[in-house]
Amino acid sequence: MAAKSGGDPDMNPRLRTAILAAKSENMPADNIKRAIQRGTGELPGLTYEEFVLEGYGPGGVALLAEISTDNRNRTVSEIRHVFGKNNGNMAAAGSVSYMFHKKGDIIIAKSTAKEDDLMNIILESGGEDLKDDGENWEILTETSAYEGVLEALKKAGITPVSSSVSMVPDTYIKLEGQQAAQMIRLLEALEDNEDVQNVHANFDIDQKVLEEVAG
Repeated sequence: MAAKSGGDPDMNPRLRTAILAAKSENMPADNIKRAIQRGTGELPGLTYEEFVLEGYGPGGVALLAEISTDNRNRTVSEIRHVFGKNNGNMAAAGSVSYMFHKKGDIIIAKSTAKEDDLMNIILESGGEDLKDDGENWEILTETSAYEGVLEALKKAGITPVSSSVSMVPDTYIKLEGQQAAQMIRLLEALEDNEDVQNVHANFDIDQKVLEEVAG
């Protein structure tokens, strides 16, 4: 999908980010090349449509599901069913998307980097914010600064736990008990749908509660 706007990663930031993500998951170079060629039309393939579906989960949690599908009606119907079955409901376009903003989101294990070192990197490379996320540090950047911050971390010998350009919520809703369990089930059901590429939500669940739910 990223390659539909052009197959040259130097001229297509979205494609460049997608390639970085694919390489971080050890996707073979030939697979990446074929995916780009399908996107640019050099190789035949199905025509896919991209859009975002919005909804609410347990406790009023806001959800965005990024979709890529060759059959919009089928996918919308499936996602509506997933929401309804898991104590959520679909919402009209624009109902929750205003609560999110696109940011570079980089997670660093506390065991691999000190706060002062990360702050220096953020200040020097154009990062935006550093947050304490329990066992990890979370670095937020504007999308334009994302690659520069990643490169600065690499030069400092710091390997992120994860990194992506993501829809980051402005505020979070704390969930516990039954609502936390319902939210995890809804999230897993959405992610199990092959047309769902990413899910973004503004819930906050303690690590201990997550482990209990998973157990």
